[in-house]
Amino acid sequence: MLVLLAAGIGTYAFLESRAEWSEMHRWNRAIGDMSVLLIAFSMAAGPLSRLWTGFRRAVPWRREAGIYGVLLAVIHTIIILDGWVDWNLIRLFGYEFHPVFERYVMLQHGFGLANVIGIVALVYGAVLASTSNNLSQRLFGGSVWKFVQQSSYVLWMLIIIHTAYFLYLHFQDFHRAVPDPNWAQLPFAGLVVFVTLLQVAAFLKTWRAKRRSRRASASWGRKANAVAPPVIAETES
Repeated sequence: MLVLLAAGIGTYAFLESRAEWSEMHRWNRAIGDMSVLLIAFSMAAGPLSRLWTGFRRAVPWRREAGIYGVLLAVIHTIIILDGWVDWNLIRLFGYEFHPVFERYVMLQHGFGLANVIGIVALVYGAVLASTSNNLSQRLFGGSVWKFVQQSSYVLWMLIIIHTAYFLYLHFQDFHRAVPDPNWAQLPFAGLVVFVTLLQVAAFLKTWRAKRRSRRASASWGRKANAVAPPVIAETES
């Protein structure tokens, strides 16, 4: 309930921050941004808990944040299908009907590619969300379940590429008016850098801890061998 409440408040704040936009784009971006924020929290909770023990309390919340982040991504997709491409799926891949040629032609290459990446991310997210429960963990076993859940890093990279295209590139076509920059451009870049630095720092800390542990084990082994009584070989008389 707390995650749902935070998602609702966050979505409303994103919605009001773009009051001058059309209704469809306001809801599209607000829900999409909140989805990214929840999944970013899910990606950051683990590294934070490794770096600072006080953040270990946040680890149980990452499952809920990830699940509701994926659900918001589903709603984000439905809004695009209904309000942007009018359920004409070929338009989702950058094609538009040309009245002169009387057929669909490719007009937006980047739009199509970004949406393909978004669809792949949605499939990844659906798999992760549907298996983020204790039943799936018992069903698949610890090692298989962990392997599936580690795909969250792939999901995060796909989300970054998909979101970055619409934030920085899509509305830069020379043949149409360029809108004012989306205020989320800098915060999104900062969020990506922040999560990346957390993951790198947590990796280095874990690697160094394991390296020290191996050295300590090796040192203890050498000391144990040094104090062990010598083995006297028996010789035949």
